[in-house]
Amino acid sequence: MNDPLITLPNLHLRQSSKKVGLIDKNIKELIERMKQVTLDWEATREHEVGVALAAIQIDISLRIIVVRNDFDNKEDPSFHALINPTITKYEGELLEDFEGCLSVKDLYGKVPRHSKIRVRALDISGKEVRFNAEGFLARVFQHEIDHTNGKVFIDHIKNVHDAFYALDADGNLQQLNYDTDIKDSKALWG
Repeated sequence: MNDPLITLPNLHLRQSSKKVGLIDKNIKELIERMKQVTLDWEATREHEVGVALAAIQIDISLRIIVVRNDFDNKEDPSFHALINPTITKYEGELLEDFEGCLSVKDLYGKVPRHSKIRVRALDISGKEVRFNAEGFLARVFQHEIDHTNGKVFIDHIKNVHDAFYALDADGNLQQLNYDTDIKDSKALWG
């Protein structure tokens, strides 16, 4: 089964996902589908890597995320799954960097995120895991956990006029005009 990605302006992306109670065969199958959807999306993109996905991005309102094990190696298709992930502490500096999203078509943003976080979740066997994440990994977890809370990366930069970009044909980011491309976009803001 190939689940379609949902994209803005789909309002489901703006709703909090439900907590997973029992990790059964259906949840494990869902996690495998999420990994495959991410890889299928990536296969259609020359200059992009499928880094992570939240279940809501395939229109399943459960607090599950999958995160690529090696962001720098497109040949490594392995992921970790986290169930009911929460950020228990934000630490470090607030740093701006570029983010994209499988559910926000053809748009990137320069988003402020904490450089360090602490995360608590369940692994696929139901065991509680706690860990610290730094740098790009911390950014990825903040982005994906935002999805489980009904937030999309553009919500953090909605009124920042110089924060929006698109990829050109050569894979380079080009700044967009806020007033003409972003401000009143029905695709982004509904």
